[in-house]
Amino acid sequence: MSALSTVLELVRAPAALTVLGDTMAGAHAAALPFGPRRWLLPVASVFLYSGGMALNDYADRTLDAVERPERPIPSGRISPRQALAVACGCLAAGLGLAAAGGGPRALAVATPLAGAICLYNLAAKSTPAGPISMAACRGLDVLMGAGGARAALPAAGVIALHTVGLTAQSRGEVHGGTPAAARRSIAVTAATALGAALGGVVSPATGGGRADTRTVLAGLGGATGAVAYLAEALPSQMKVLAEPSAANVRTATRSGIGAMIPLQAALVARTGALAPAAALAVLDQVRRALSARRAAGDLT
Repeated sequence: MSALSTVLELVRAPAALTVLGDTMAGAHAAALPFGPRRWLLPVASVFLYSGGMALNDYADRTLDAVERPERPIPSGRISPRQALAVACGCLAAGLGLAAAGGGPRALAVATPLAGAICLYNLAAKSTPAGPISMAACRGLDVLMGAGGARAALPAAGVIALHTVGLTAQSRGEVHGGTPAAARRSIAVTAATALGAALGGVVSPATGGGRADTRTVLAGLGGATGAVAYLAEALPSQMKVLAEPSAANVRTATRSGIGAMIPLQAALVARTGALAPAAALAVLDQVRRALSARRAAGDLT
């Protein structure tokens, strides 16, 4: 295996596709134009996410030697120092791209985002605050696209809610979950879908008190994205409820990570930005094709 492929495995490269829509959701919620420079923000998200994944493996290297010896560090394919260098380099690149793509306002959110990523991986992950800490990371990623604008808080909240449930669920990847944990995950997924379908709708036309065509299409697009989100996340969670084995939890976590993309598409569509929402739907198909080529993969 080449050094490049090892680094790509370290940073969970295919999963990075699921963060591209965070800043899109934030920018459209805040009604910010997504010009050429702002397209650097999704790339910034990818680097920040990748840095977090590398830092995750660096922090977990002792535990992984027992539970997941096939990972890059315990298998000896990359040293802890090299993994830490990858993490720091990706985080620094993410901050630079955030500044280039969104200016001082985006950087003002990206900086605490990088701090939250470090806090989660180095301190909070194994504590009761772990799911909330990870949710803060994804919520801040959405707000980075909005330059911290309050208008993006509902979208950030929806993404954060899904992340809370997903992170709590992932704790059963090695030793299995419980029916109670599965029920909580299903409840969070249902609440997230409802929030995506109802939140962030464009303002209706005032003439005659009826919504205009754009508003109707935005509502339909949001509902379609919410249904796609449920179709991706819910079936595997139901299997965990029936049999909370570690293998089923890993599958549900993988599906939950992928479900981020239709969730982002729903949030973007509800703002009336149907073309970007459709682009995210295409991205989801790319993600599915890649997932089909790697039936078993590393997750958290």
